[in-house]
Amino acid sequence: MSILNWTYLFVGLSFSLYLFIAWRVRVRDTRGFYVAGRDVPAYANGMATAADWMSAASFISMAGLISTMGYAGSVYLMGWTGGFVLLALCLAPYLRKLGHYTVPEFIGDRYESDWARLIAIVCAIFISFTYVAGQMRGVGVVFSRFLNVDISTGVYIGMGIVFIYATLGGMKGITWTQVAQYWVLITAFLVPTIAISIQLTGIALPSLGMGALLSEATAIGQTGFLLDALDHTLTDFGWHAYTESFQGKWSQFNVFATALTLMVGTAGLPHVIVRFYTVKNVQAARWSAFWALFFISILYLSAPALASFARYTMIHSLNGASEASLPSWFQSWEKTGLVLWLDDGDGQVCYSGNANNEIFRSGKIKSSELAQIKADHQLWLKSNFSRGMDGRLLLNEKNLKGPDRDIIMLAAPEMANLSNWIIAFVAAGGLAAALSTASGLLLVISSSVANDLYYRTLHPKASEKNQLFVGRCAIAISVIIAGYFGLNPPGFVGQVVAFAFGLASASFFPAILLGIFNQRVGTFPALTGMLCGISLTAYYIIRCVFFNGEQWTFGIIENGITPEAFGMIGMLVNFAVTLTLTPFFPAPSPRVQASIQAVRHPEVLSPKG
Repeated sequence: MSILNWTYLFVGLSFSLYLFIAWRVRVRDTRGFYVAGRDVPAYANGMATAADWMSAASFISMAGLISTMGYAGSVYLMGWTGGFVLLALCLAPYLRKLGHYTVPEFIGDRYESDWARLIAIVCAIFISFTYVAGQMRGVGVVFSRFLNVDISTGVYIGMGIVFIYATLGGMKGITWTQVAQYWVLITAFLVPTIAISIQLTGIALPSLGMGALLSEATAIGQTGFLLDALDHTLTDFGWHAYTESFQGKWSQFNVFATALTLMVGTAGLPHVIVRFYTVKNVQAARWSAFWALFFISILYLSAPALASFARYTMIHSLNGASEASLPSWFQSWEKTGLVLWLDDGDGQVCYSGNANNEIFRSGKIKSSELAQIKADHQLWLKSNFSRGMDGRLLLNEKNLKGPDRDIIMLAAPEMANLSNWIIAFVAAGGLAAALSTASGLLLVISSSVANDLYYRTLHPKASEKNQLFVGRCAIAISVIIAGYFGLNPPGFVGQVVAFAFGLASASFFPAILLGIFNQRVGTFPALTGMLCGISLTAYYIIRCVFFNGEQWTFGIIENGITPEAFGMIGMLVNFAVTLTLTPFFPAPSPRVQASIQAVRHPEVLSPKG
């Protein structure tokens, strides 16, 4: 069968499974809708947490990030993995003992203020929308390539599917759907990675294959160890060596700051924290964290290997190819706008890190503008460079050099000429990763609006039926807004998600950490710190990304702080403001201080546990 038919089969079967699960476990009360009835087994919650956590950024973008960044790409592995350890050890057991449905509910009760709850609601919604934009974009990319539809059409389809099973099953339906999605995404990631590892090195374990000798039968251009061959290949074509540390904008400071931002951002992500409220007690929360780390590590230990394999294969399959000999995968992906070839007149592809590069991406350019660029470029070639325009110059100015990083994982099976069913199954895996996280985020938005704003703040006497109605309406509105950002993302999938981590680290993490471990911090200091942290971080990201503002250097940081790393600065500002103001404002009430003291000993179960 063709790739298209296999894709229809796998996507159709997986989507049918998700909808069936949501229908079977549909809920009719708020306890089931928000926290899955608090009866999810630890291993299942760990698997659901892993699926919720491993979004389109992990499945689609992480290999691309590592592939293009090389050594610096490890920052995402360190930050995301370290952050989950921090969450599991330092925060999850304590938050579970309090028994709240959401992070805003915890902050509102801990700081004894509806204003604190309201600010937390705004932060949660802002962070979730930023995060979910990346997931919708990932859905669009997958549909665009594998089902031959526009990225916008793919986003619309994803919106419809996630709306149905999120509103029908609530957290209970989402949890068991995510269990199924985990098996789909992890299988779809491992099968091609193992196959490519065997193809290139003869070793089935990808992590070992990455450091092994290339098989003589598959070595392209270089021989010896894979990483050595990749280093030589990259330097030959004008890039830094793959294993070289701290290159370009990724200075030592930015690597450290980004890793820390991702780490503490993980511990402040509301859609991950809420997963620990779905289990029976504190002990189950700890075990679910252990299982989640185990299930996550399976993919994270394989991603660097796939990144290396794909980068090596991509460079050698493109360079020197003519129009007639272009790989089929390139021609397929060119239709998506994620990769583009503009010849310099010699009829051969040059994919390099210098001025001779001919490979670009055009996804952010309007179709009419792109058509004009291509027409002017063809005129430039046919007129012997006397008329028209060299389109490469314009795309370089727009910073669109090289293929989109989001295609590395999705195109890897095609680059390696794997079976059509494997290529199609990767599409189902990418959709599973994006939709699992999107559904969790949409539920966070729904619970923030329906539980924290409507029920806890505006209408405390609202019935279960009214709460569920408001929650489902909130999901519907959220899906529409998320779809818009998916159609108009501020960056590639991984970058958009990194922004969400920055916002979470600057707002929630200090408030949660100090709320648990510092009995003296009161309402006003915590509120002011949250507002200062997230406002500064949001301003910097918007300024640099949307308005091409100059990055701040503080006179000591070469090339400035990247937007992905600035969450660390926002976090430090939050801590500084909160702790500076604390001595000048009243301490929390004795009731709150007593509850904090009790929470510090999670082995003693609360009545809610």
